[in-house]
Amino acid sequence: MEAVLYLKGRAVPLKELAQLAGCSCEEASTALMILMADYAHRETALEIRQDGDGYSLQLRADLAELVHTLVPLNLGAATLRTLATIALKQPIRQAVLVDMRGSGAYEHIKELLAQDFITRRREQDGRSYWLTLTEKFHRTYTIMPPTRQTSKATEKKDGAPQA
Repeated sequence: MEAVLYLKGRAVPLKELAQLAGCSCEEASTALMILMADYAHRETALEIRQDGDGYSLQLRADLAELVHTLVPLNLGAATLRTLATIALKQPIRQAVLVDMRGSGAYEHIKELLAQDFITRRREQDGRSYWLTLTEKFHRTYTIMPPTRQTSKATEKKDGAPQA
């Protein structure tokens, strides 16, 4: 279980964990509870966290400041504001973001793509891109990604692809 969570690098649904481990969901759930208790008892820097319907292995939230000290992010204030806009509005069309943030957003997008905080996918008509956050963003800022239900509701509402 531990290796699967580590290698996946994202929240893994219980059913998928059970399938990968070759056991029942009940056995997987029991194994996860034991593993979670073990991490808590040993007071390690890592924790297994339940996120919606999945589980992930991640750095404890109280150590996030240490990460920022050891691995500083070289993002300027304007780029951080652009990233915050994407985080609040995702998925967001690049054209809409540029309208909101100005033409400097193109450079911010390049920088955020280079640092793997966002992804972009071309729209079906090929005119613009959909921008969404990456797992790295969620790990770095310890902000959980939207649930599948939220993503599906957004997709139905505005035609945006799921994150």
